[in-house]
Amino acid sequence: MDIRVLYIAEIIGKAGIQCVKQLLPIIKKRHSVDFVIGNINGTTNGAGIGKNHAGYLRKLGINVLTGGDKIYCKKDLVDDLSEIQYVLRPANFPNASPGRSWKTCNVKGRKITVVSILGYTGFMRIHADNPFVQLPFLIERLKKDTNSIIIDFHAATTAEKKSFAFYSDGLASAVIGSHGRVQTADERILPKGTAVITDAGRSGCINSVGGCIAKAAINEYLTGIPNWTKGEEISKETMPELQGIVFTIKNDGKAQDIIRIREPL
Repeated sequence: MDIRVLYIAEIIGKAGIQCVKQLLPIIKKRHSVDFVIGNINGTTNGAGIGKNHAGYLRKLGINVLTGGDKIYCKKDLVDDLSEIQYVLRPANFPNASPGRSWKTCNVKGRKITVVSILGYTGFMRIHADNPFVQLPFLIERLKKDTNSIIIDFHAATTAEKKSFAFYSDGLASAVIGSHGRVQTADERILPKGTAVITDAGRSGCINSVGGCIAKAAINEYLTGIPNWTKGEEISKETMPELQGIVFTIKNDGKAQDIIRIREPL
């Protein structure tokens, strides 16, 4: 039986959470969605996610929450991350890192696995293993349980995300690029049946810089001084929108279709 999956692009701040709250039921019904994934790398003040926000998004109907380079930014989540099975940290983090990196769920009588992987370039303060080297071993392990594997590939460059997508063709059902916070228009099914998009975008304020207040971001370029609190004002911008993709996984684990979602609040 086919499984219809919705991936909600990076949920940024209060505006992103409001988009999920009000639009998720509509999108699920419109696209006959069976399973929902949401990226939460910038949910709480633009960096990481707090424990309460994670629980709230789960209650709103997101089955699995994927992180990225900022998964450990909020201490209250980190302290309990090993016990929260629906929040994922990257699989190529060190073995001693808290939390889990994939989750297998039963959907319509089938098993489907979601896994988070971090890109190799552009994250200078994080020491993750090379995802290209790790992928074959990871897939071999996950294939023992299911042929339906969805990868959230959180990477800083489009070149790495595109390369990883082609490298994963036939190994995973879908490879969804995240971190850029700007939706790309290159969704497609690769020759061996893997659904891919370079970046699914973001859910939150569109009239902003990466979901954060534009004025604060501009000031960083003018002064060279990082503004660590610019995420606290993200709800003050306008044009909230839920972005993401919907795709179908067939019985054989291959993708049947993929469409981009842009739903204004």
